[in-house]
Amino acid sequence: MKREYIIRIVAGTLVLTGTILAYLVSAGWLLLPAFVAINLIQSSFTKFCPLELILKKLNIK
Repeated sequence: MKREYIIRIVAGTLVLTGTILAYLVSAGWLLLPAFVAINLIQSSFTKFCPLELILKKLNIK
C-alpha cells in the first residue's frame, strides 16, 4: 500500500475517532480532528508531513 493511502486512512480514522469521542465523552475531543485538519492544510503548503517521516523510517513504500 502506498504511503499516500496510509496517510489518508490514518487521517480519516483520527477524524472519525475524535468526532465519536466528542459525541460520547467530551467536546474536548474535537481538538483531535482540528489538529488533523490543521496538519493536512499545512502539509499541502509546506510538503512536510510527520506521518510520512514515520512511514519512511519504517521502510513503508
